[in-house]
This record gives sequence, C-alpha cells and structure tokens, in this order.
Amino acid sequence: MKKFRSLFMGMSMLALMASPAFAIDTSQTYNSGILVGVFLAFCALIVVMQLMPTLIILYSFIKGLIQGTDKKMARQSSRR
Repeated sequence: MKKFRSLFMGMSMLALMASPAFAIDTSQTYNSGILVGVFLAFCALIVVMQLMPTLIILYSFIKGLIQGTDKKMARQSSRR
C-alpha cells in the first residue's frame, strides 16, 4: 500500500509539472503608452517620499532606545 501511494504521488507530481500553465499569452508586448508609465512613476515617487520620514523616525527611535539603555546601564553600574 505504501509503495502504491508513493508511486501515485510521484506520478501526480510529474503530471502537474508537465501540464502547461495557462496564465497569460506572452507574445503580446507592453502597449499601455507613455501616460501609464508616467502615472506609475509618479505613484512610486509618492511612496518613496512617504518612506523617507518614516525611516528618519525609525532611526531616531532606535537611537533613543540605544541611548536609553546606555544611560540605564551607567546608572546601574554607578550604584554598585
């Protein structure tokens, strides 16, 4: 029974790999035009501009955490 199951699983995986994918016809090229490209570039620019302040705030947060742990360790070492 175990050999039959292994054979069946192997044959089914082989059949799945051999079947063609009917996802999209790649013979057509990009025909959307320049305005769609400009719009997508503008959207990407907005995302990047929103990301910059976020990274600055994240850097400040991590820097504050590190400085806070340094001060805390300095206080603990001075108490001893």
